[in-house]
Amino acid sequence: MTPEHLASIDPIFAECVRVGGPVLRGFSRPAGFEGLLRIILEQQLSTQVALALWRKLEERVPAITPDAFLALDEATLKACGFSGRKIEYGRLLADSVASGRLDLEALHAMDDEAAIAELVKLKGIGRWSAEVYLMMALDRPDLWPVDDLAIMLGVQRLKGWAERPSRDALVAVAEPWRPYRSLAAKLVWHHYVALQQQAREARARTPKR
Repeated sequence: MTPEHLASIDPIFAECVRVGGPVLRGFSRPAGFEGLLRIILEQQLSTQVALALWRKLEERVPAITPDAFLALDEATLKACGFSGRKIEYGRLLADSVASGRLDLEALHAMDDEAAIAELVKLKGIGRWSAEVYLMMALDRPDLWPVDDLAIMLGVQRLKGWAERPSRDALVAVAEPWRPYRSLAAKLVWHHYVALQQQAREARARTPKR
């Protein structure tokens, strides 16, 4: 399934494709500890800010492994953008993976809901983080993260709805997109991020009074 094929199912995706830039760039994460840690860092942050902070972490360690993360002190992690709570979550994840209590390899053999249930057992990993990990790191094709703010606002804009959609409305609108809802989510994200970037560029060009 390509973005163009999905656009033949619902015209909103033609608009997503039309918006500038490579459509699916930036929507993948490595499988394993590194990818899940990055998703924890990205929680409640803009794409641009999260990427800048992640690069700071990459500058401090040659490879982002559980042991390398656990060796970093709190001041270093805060300098990389980890709040106190995210430090706690990241260390819990690192310890769980290093000790074998969380077997990320085993997720590959699980269906989506079983894998999500396994991930959310860990403090700091909610359904959104688990869904994003399955989509971006494991390439699962039919995830639709209805609790994501950019999905809510993106669908609202693309559909021309007057109000932000409820979870039920988002579930219903995506039914025709099965079993390619992960691609649909990435296209909506692309559209949302591209419009945010265009708005920032427009503000930067506006002369200050």
